[in-house]
Amino acid sequence: MNIEEILDEIDEVLDNATSVPFVQHKKIIDGERLRELVNDVRLNMPQELKEAKKIEGESQRILSAAKANAEDIIRRAEERAAQIVSKEAIVVEARKKAVDMITKAQNASKNIQQNAALSIAKMLNEAENHYTRNLQNIKTVKSRISDTLKVSMNFNNMNNNDNNK
Repeated sequence: MNIEEILDEIDEVLDNATSVPFVQHKKIIDGERLRELVNDVRLNMPQELKEAKKIEGESQRILSAAKANAEDIIRRAEERAAQIVSKEAIVVEARKKAVDMITKAQNASKNIQQNAALSIAKMLNEAENHYTRNLQNIKTVKSRISDTLKVSMNFNNMNNNDNNK
């Protein structure tokens, strides 16, 4: 069961709870069931965190691949330049092409790294938004539970006061 399903079930428990007489916005709930659902949320949270770690690992892999690709392009450009330089008749032309190839390789490397960084930033923003929504849902449920507990405690106090009279 994922967090969204657990939160939906908590909402269902609250929706199906019996109202306190004369106070419609306060409910009597099954505390044990609600505690089980809260524990389920806690148990499911590490999976969400594992997904964030996976995204971080994937971003590192993308950056490493981009750097390796850039280094390979530069290495091939340097090898090609060395071959051209060895031919005396076209040394000047070869140097120009080598410089151009290296510049293109460096630019390609920068573009790959920038695109990888943008992709990583987007993935991290999406993960952050996902966790922010989940955190907000948890806070809402926590607030509802707190309100429910207060109502329950007030109801018990009222019954104790009536019994004492």
